[in-house]
Amino acid sequence: MQSKKNVIQGSSLALVALVLLVSLLISASVAQPVMAQGLPTPTATPNDPIWRGFSAVRAAIEEKFSVSLPYVRSYDWEQAEFIGGIDGCRELENPLEARPIYWGWQYTITSLFGEVYQGRISFDLKEVAVCDEVQVAAAPAPVNGTPDPNLPTPVPGSAAAGGFELGGHVLDMSLNTFGLMNRAGMKWVKKQIRYNVGDDPSNVATFISTAHSNGFKILLGIVGQTSQMGDYNGYINTFANYLGGVAALGADAIEVWNEPNIDREWPAGTVNGGTYTQMLAAAYNAIKAKNGNTLVISGAPAPTGYFGTAGCTANGCNDDTFMQQMAQAGAAQYMDCVGLHYNEGIVSPQTNSGDPRGEYPTYYFSSMLNRGYSPFGGKPVCFTELGYLSPEGFSTPLPANFAWAQNTSVAEHASWLAGAATAASQSGKVRLMIIWNVDFPFFTADDPMGGYALFRPNATCPGCDSLGAVMKGS
Repeated sequence: MQSKKNVIQGSSLALVALVLLVSLLISASVAQPVMAQGLPTPTATPNDPIWRGFSAVRAAIEEKFSVSLPYVRSYDWEQAEFIGGIDGCRELENPLEARPIYWGWQYTITSLFGEVYQGRISFDLKEVAVCDEVQVAAAPAPVNGTPDPNLPTPVPGSAAAGGFELGGHVLDMSLNTFGLMNRAGMKWVKKQIRYNVGDDPSNVATFISTAHSNGFKILLGIVGQTSQMGDYNGYINTFANYLGGVAALGADAIEVWNEPNIDREWPAGTVNGGTYTQMLAAAYNAIKAKNGNTLVISGAPAPTGYFGTAGCTANGCNDDTFMQQMAQAGAAQYMDCVGLHYNEGIVSPQTNSGDPRGEYPTYYFSSMLNRGYSPFGGKPVCFTELGYLSPEGFSTPLPANFAWAQNTSVAEHASWLAGAATAASQSGKVRLMIIWNVDFPFFTADDPMGGYALFRPNATCPGCDSLGAVMKGS
């Protein structure tokens, strides 16, 4: 009887195990990846590049390790920079065979039995590398990096608290413009100020009072003249004192300079993130000494890979190189928010590949966000310019260096702005997003500012409505 009982119990346990296994297989077969950057979960369709990338990497893993992975417990993916190239995670018999592919997707796949594998694939889905070992993502750069020992001790005070908010860069602080901004769900207005040595902070008082009286917080982007920066140490002290005075007047946020990584805004031959950090440190302390509630935003670099693999020339630096230089100098302790620009997109912010110009990271919202977020130890990002360019409605053709936006419609412009606001809010990485721009009417043969504007030539504002729809209740 005892023997028979054991047989019955064993059969029951086997049946339970079979049911559990079938349930696991069913759930695993539809398992979705853990998503990065707040993007929608990809569907298992042939046209989804994330799914196609996963399928290619899984097939390569099966071949390399002689395993069968028709079902998996889970898979994670991330858009990644491949330090050392796509083959940097595996040992090559001939190092000269390493492929010069530095950006793509990395997948981490967990089998039903708990084995973990990792592989990489290029954005065009043509080149795959299976890693020898699973690499754990590196922790964010230390907040202090390797600071310049000559930088001052940061003045206490942080204005980085609070959730995601939306704003707009304006030309005209009028009731009509404020009406458009309210319609879009905005809470911030941005003005850019060109500082000249000798200016008194009172020259911006009207902007601050006008914004506040209309129910808006104000971000002032303040940038000086390169011709006045010869005595750099003296200049940054004078500039910082001016910013402190602006903070004392009640500015809610100050962006310290604009695009300091290119010689259009910084003296040629001196562009360097560490040098800029000296200015940022002086400005931060001057601002916090006058108004601890003023949000200090680092000067957003121009998004570019123009300066090649070296990262810098006498005329400027790629934005990622420049921010890495800042981080190494200790810039994170002198900012509440990382200033960032994104203004050259021609695909949806939910898209991570397929730009006809190529797969450079500055073309895509998610990789641009990570480009600014990663170097500074988790500091939130403030997009001080984010926009999409559409020539629709203008008779003047786009300048040659903006021709990449020729086919962007106003409908796409409106939809993508709303998508970017949603992705930024859901990412948990973005404190503020300023739309470039609300009301600029200019569209010339040199600068198509009006093509970025929410307010269009036919006096409509589709972007106001799309943004307003996603910002309701926020």
